[in-house]
Amino acid sequence: MPRRHLHVTGAAEAPLRAALRALRAELDVPEAFAADVLAEAERAAAAPRLPAEDATGVPFFTVDPPTSVDLDQAMHLSRRAGGGFRVRYAIADVAAYVTPGGPLDATAHRRVTTLYFPDGKVPLHPTPLSEGAASLLPDQTCPAVLWTLDLDAEGRTARTDVRRALVRSRAKLDYEGVQRAIDAGTAEEPVALLADIGRLREQREAERGGISLNVPEQEVTEQDGTYALGFRAPLPADGWNAQISLLTGMAAADLMIASGTGVLRTLPLAPDGAVTRLRHTAKALGIDWPHHVPYAGLVRSLDPRDPHHAAFLQECTTLLRGAGYTAFSGGEVPELTTHAAVAAPYAHCTAPLRRLVDRYAAELCLAACAGAEPPDWVLAALPELPREMADGTRRANAVERGCVDIVEAALLKDRVGEVFDGVVVDVKEREPGVGTVQLAEPAVVARIEAGPGGAGGSAGLPLGERLRVRLTQADPGRAKVLFAPA
Repeated sequence: MPRRHLHVTGAAEAPLRAALRALRAELDVPEAFAADVLAEAERAAAAPRLPAEDATGVPFFTVDPPTSVDLDQAMHLSRRAGGGFRVRYAIADVAAYVTPGGPLDATAHRRVTTLYFPDGKVPLHPTPLSEGAASLLPDQTCPAVLWTLDLDAEGRTARTDVRRALVRSRAKLDYEGVQRAIDAGTAEEPVALLADIGRLREQREAERGGISLNVPEQEVTEQDGTYALGFRAPLPADGWNAQISLLTGMAAADLMIASGTGVLRTLPLAPDGAVTRLRHTAKALGIDWPHHVPYAGLVRSLDPRDPHHAAFLQECTTLLRGAGYTAFSGGEVPELTTHAAVAAPYAHCTAPLRRLVDRYAAELCLAACAGAEPPDWVLAALPELPREMADGTRRANAVERGCVDIVEAALLKDRVGEVFDGVVVDVKEREPGVGTVQLAEPAVVARIEAGPGGAGGSAGLPLGERLRVRLTQADPGRAKVLFAPA
């Protein structure tokens, strides 16, 4: 799932800035890179290890948010003679710049992931690499791990190849622009095929029982020199682009499982009780869920613009908890190899500029495709990777939630006592008077507590229903926003 990219510009608001500094200290977030790490990054940026194969003649393009400069992926899509499609997916080759065991490598193992704050980001790699030499920026020749995935006419994988190659992106596109061009019929075929292939892959996802939750994202934007919160509903182009990444991650998992050595992103099936709870939630929200309709089928039928559906989709995210990383070697493939939401074996391999594990997955796939043994430095690091990634993921999640809480509190600190329109999107099972409310304006998702004598106090909060709520607390210093039924 894409992580929220929060950004704050304009006049510095002292309580917000102080709270963000406190959050960094609390989570032990690294800031500046050490001098030896920066020196190694500069040297590597000037002289990377270059592959022999030259694929710069392929007109790759990237699809990212407009302000992104750490570009991990570039693609080229085409039709195959006789039917079907060819997906060429170039992934930034971070291993061309990072020397195993060196200062740059050791720092990446401590940082694990790029962390995003409203006032900037803490990158996994120094910016001369992550936003410069290693990034697949337009008109820049870069070493890449090049995936070639041949699909049949129904979008099923027919052949997989992965090798190192030099690539050169021709265009940096954004989701909104791609969507407009495809909708207007003005997109050239390599871009227009993103819709064709994306839709076919969504159909294959439905067949295997996979799900992609279309939950609106909360984001911070600049508005008239200050801060504003809003919700961004993902565009179809977001989903089509994600399907290309999922396709590659599934191919990577298959390669590693076949070779007997790898690192997978796994998620066990939700326990029966969790699905039963969701059925109760659906009933409370007035959502018809016939017993013959599978969970994934119901999710695909929902409209996130409907408050009841949005509340249910928010609850569905509880089934995605418990994801982790599973490493294996020597042919001892683990019992659990699948990711329940993907409904297939899956691996993270398409974001190495921002996530540590992807660099290792790439090396394992390159070796598997070539019928060779993985490098010793990969095998040596493999046992500890799941723990490192788990620690880094927890920190990234804490940063994301903490940042949103702080920004919400900063934006609302002068509005305590005001009444807003909201929708109750979650209610605690054992405390029906405690839950989560989502406001329409501003775009805040926060805790709500009903007092013993207040509305919803004895009977519980009305899940999925519109409710007038009063802001009772907004403290940026404590990253706390609290509402009560009005």
